[in-house]
Amino acid sequence: MDEPKDPKDTKDSKVAEQAGEGDRQADAAPPPFRAAVEALRAARLRPQVEVEPTRPPQRLAPYAYALEAAVVDGDQDLADGRLVLLYDPAGHDAWRGTFRLVTLVRAELEPEMAADPLLPEVCWSGLTGALQARGLTYGEPSGTVTRASSHYFGGLSARPSASQIEIRASWTPREGLGGVPDTGAHLASWCDLLAQVAGLPPAGPGDASVVTLPQRRGPQSL
Repeated sequence: MDEPKDPKDTKDSKVAEQAGEGDRQADAAPPPFRAAVEALRAARLRPQVEVEPTRPPQRLAPYAYALEAAVVDGDQDLADGRLVLLYDPAGHDAWRGTFRLVTLVRAELEPEMAADPLLPEVCWSGLTGALQARGLTYGEPSGTVTRASSHYFGGLSARPSASQIEIRASWTPREGLGGVPDTGAHLASWCDLLAQVAGLPPAGPGDASVVTLPQRRGPQSL
């Protein structure tokens, strides 16, 4: 009799299969998109951020490639997120370009920080500041910053209250030679944002343009 499969192994196998499907689609795409994806794969990132490919969305653009990431400290995830690269060879009126980057970033906050009325502005400047710190140009930025609090009652009353910040954003990276944006640098900037909302110190003097947010150091799930 066959031994029952571990649900985690099944899930990991499915995720790997979906990521592999995204890689195969990218490899069969037009040259500008392939070059942009290769730059994402080759990007050198700070060691606290673990990045891996995941299944891209199917209906946002003719071509898409997605990554998910987590900021890890020991066995804890301090922040997590997803970055999606979209490509439409015909261009898109709303993007004002052929490429678009779409992101979701989440992290858990201390209640005192979550109550700060300036928190949404600080988080949005975390994104724009991370891009500017690496000298990147971009257009048509848009997004939302959402904060939420959870309070537990009854059988869950022993759990401490929790607050979470969520950043959803998109922007058009400026295209360079061959119509290809520097997606590797955009990915590095996005990882800088993840590290900032996770409460990590800047990786270098050039990363100090944004206030680092102190975090509740509890595990997150993507």
